[in-house]
Amino acid sequence: MKPLIEWLDDPKVFRVNQLPAHSDHRWFRTDDELSADDSSFRHSLNGQWQFKYADNPQERPVGFQEPANARDGLTTIQVPGHVELQGFAKNQYINTLYPWEGHLYRRPAYTIGGDPQKGSFSQGQDNSVACYVRRFDLAAGLKDASKVRVRFEGVEKAIYVWLNGHFVGYAEDSFTPSEFDLTPYLQDKNNLLAVEDFRYSTAAWLEDQDMFRFMGIFRNVELLGQPAIHLEDLDVKSRLNPAESTGSLAVKMQFADQAQGTVQLTLTSPTGDQVAAWQLPIAAGQAVLDRQELGQVAVWDHQDPQLYQLKIEVQDEDGTNQEVVNQDVGFRKIEIDAQHVVKLNGQRLVINGVNRHEWDAHRGRSITIADMKADIQTMLDNNINADRTCHYPDQLPWYLLCDHAGIYLMAENNLESHGTWQKMGQVEPSYNVPGSLPQWKAAVVDRARSNYQWLKNHPAILFWSLGNESYAGDNIAAMDQYYHDHDDSRLTHYEGVPHNPAYKDRISDLESRMYLPPADVADYRENDPKNPFVECEYMHDMGNSCGGMGEYIDLIDKYPQYLGGFIWDFIDQALFVDRTPKPALQEVKYYYGKH
Repeated sequence: MKPLIEWLDDPKVFRVNQLPAHSDHRWFRTDDELSADDSSFRHSLNGQWQFKYADNPQERPVGFQEPANARDGLTTIQVPGHVELQGFAKNQYINTLYPWEGHLYRRPAYTIGGDPQKGSFSQGQDNSVACYVRRFDLAAGLKDASKVRVRFEGVEKAIYVWLNGHFVGYAEDSFTPSEFDLTPYLQDKNNLLAVEDFRYSTAAWLEDQDMFRFMGIFRNVELLGQPAIHLEDLDVKSRLNPAESTGSLAVKMQFADQAQGTVQLTLTSPTGDQVAAWQLPIAAGQAVLDRQELGQVAVWDHQDPQLYQLKIEVQDEDGTNQEVVNQDVGFRKIEIDAQHVVKLNGQRLVINGVNRHEWDAHRGRSITIADMKADIQTMLDNNINADRTCHYPDQLPWYLLCDHAGIYLMAENNLESHGTWQKMGQVEPSYNVPGSLPQWKAAVVDRARSNYQWLKNHPAILFWSLGNESYAGDNIAAMDQYYHDHDDSRLTHYEGVPHNPAYKDRISDLESRMYLPPADVADYRENDPKNPFVECEYMHDMGNSCGGMGEYIDLIDKYPQYLGGFIWDFIDQALFVDRTPKPALQEVKYYYGKH
């Protein structure tokens, strides 16, 4: 297939040859690798890459991906990392507006008289291009793999990928992993992986988050091998009956390439005792464990995040081990009762939450595991029990850390189109996307699909959030429907419905507002509304702020249907600040400690 630069202009094209999103489980060759958390099926490509920056598509080094071509003028760049923070482009922070406003005229494709806006980004003089090249030899652990894929965990904004001069694929959605099959073009030595990253595509209309605007490969890149029989997708449904503290388990497994074989499942309790074991046939690429009643189970919640371990051993038809997987399992139940109270495990849920951008004062959004662990500890030390992943999916390890720490998650899609419907502070949705435009539907439903499929097995996730500040229309309603069609174990959230109330019955299980004053929250609750209420953003704690928190906390005692909220935000987004806790954190710890 020949890659086309015109894909940048077309909202209907957002993935080409990209492997479908799947569960984020990790697979290992042996028990020893599993115990050491070190899989020979994985090979990191992080480090120094060759690099060339171009101001626009016309000046990019065409043909740089060809192995025989000279790559004169290339320098080096660290991966993962942002282009701007390594000296190749200027930093830019924007709230509502799009980066080009005031400089170039653009409108989203198909919003004004059906105009497809051809050339809007493919010919854009402001659409800078980052060209990356990395040579690698195939690691020993991958040479006997049945297939090898490359995983980019996060790249802003739109990428074209080649291996050894062969076009591999195209992807958008900056904050979810993109995987491509490299197998047809791999060689043992001196492989050339090339990536062309464009600052803008139609995805830019969907990623108008209030934050620093960066570009580049800012999360990990790695090669992943798979054995002859490989567990491609794992769907674990753990159920809890809060009244009896009993649980059940159902597991659906999808294997690559219509495989045949056997899978052994072993469930172990948090104390290390074996609870149950099952052996299942793999037929036509599937193995299914129908719902199994387990009796009394330890319950997962913030106070005591008890986790079971589900070990999955995959064997071929000859009984030879192919891979081993371990999956954390938590038993918990979230629901809305007849009185419109949100309950977790039969008890009222109170959210003492924060909005957390991925942020480091020196690396921007290219954060480390150490950053994540420090954030978890700060939350636990200060009575913070919940995180809204504003306004995109986080790195995959974050969800695992929250499972183990008992941090409740509102898992948000990578969606914000603030500038398409709010202009100069006024609601003016004449060219809002995604809206109800059919040409934009598949792209945003795909973002919901990716968020769900990658993260579906994490007990910490209580809410799926459809995105942020994108108005409301048929396409966001379709996102909400996708979650309800696939998952009855969580609630959906979206704040933008009050701006377009016609969608109240089709979008969001919760009534959600930003910065609604305490008196207005009380007024909402006094009128016997259908949905529970949550402040998805409140207190606005950037800089020297966060006063008057007690008035919100008082509402928790007065209104059982009020969940609490998520403070904006956890970390001041600034370069070269030192993350020292501010005095406001003392107030947060005091008030959040009341419930």
